[in-house]
Amino acid sequence: MWHILGAGSLGSLWATRLARAGLPVQLILRDQARLRSYQHAGGLTLIEQGEAQHYAITAHIPDHPQPIQRLLLACKAYDAAAAVSQLAPRLVPGAEILLLQNGLGSQDEVARAAPQARCIFASSTEGAFRQADFQVVFAGHGHTWLGDPLDLQPPIWLEDLRQAGIGHDWSLNITSRLWRKLALNCAINPLTVLHDCRNGGLTEHPAHITCLCNELIELLHCCGHSAAAENLHDEVQRVILATAANYSSMHQDVSQGRRTEITYLLGYACNAAQRHQLVLPHLQALHGQLLAHLQAHGLPSH
Repeated sequence: MWHILGAGSLGSLWATRLARAGLPVQLILRDQARLRSYQHAGGLTLIEQGEAQHYAITAHIPDHPQPIQRLLLACKAYDAAAAVSQLAPRLVPGAEILLLQNGLGSQDEVARAAPQARCIFASSTEGAFRQADFQVVFAGHGHTWLGDPLDLQPPIWLEDLRQAGIGHDWSLNITSRLWRKLALNCAINPLTVLHDCRNGGLTEHPAHITCLCNELIELLHCCGHSAAAENLHDEVQRVILATAANYSSMHQDVSQGRRTEITYLLGYACNAAQRHQLVLPHLQALHGQLLAHLQAHGLPSH
């Protein structure tokens, strides 16, 4: 059984594709009110290439008694540890938790909250967005890398992902991949918030991007992830151009008055620099400016 916590864009995308492949799936929703809304909608709707398909996937709330062997955690990074703590009594010994969170830091928090479970990290480039409650639009086929720094043996359920058409690879160096994605996010997302622009608007700030990339490269080398630092500046430029019409996830959070994942992105990078006694003035100034911006907009700064 695939238990999926989080009916946001990625959680819904995985749930519908697994269900479409005939695999057993159950959603875990936040509370009774959310469950009632879901039951009223009658399930999840996947919209792919303009075609809508409905899936009446079973759902329940966290205090349901059913044991959990495999959990896909598709909530925000700042909710991950609390969600797993709530579900901890249901996790069987040796349960597996697949973590789809942005950034770094939440993985360690989840591992502490569920010491009986195996934590598998994921980094995904798939594109999806919610058109309405419990309706997800599959915006772009991407790829998901999965890995476990403590156990390099791939799990047997990767075959489920193949059946469900979820493009994936088992990575022997998932931590390096997560650091690479963190660096890309740090170079792009905060600037889109401060300049209030789509990703493509950053082409007007090349010097600032270059300075940030140089400092992030220094940080990656210092943290032992030299592979993640290779051609970082080129890839940042490529991502900006390839996603020029998009608003970054952080920009979307701020514009919709939602809490951001700053702690697990820029905050994590700046804390890592501090631990290594690295002085990265552009990165630290950016962090300070972003914190001030969030506070000015009445949003949490953590």
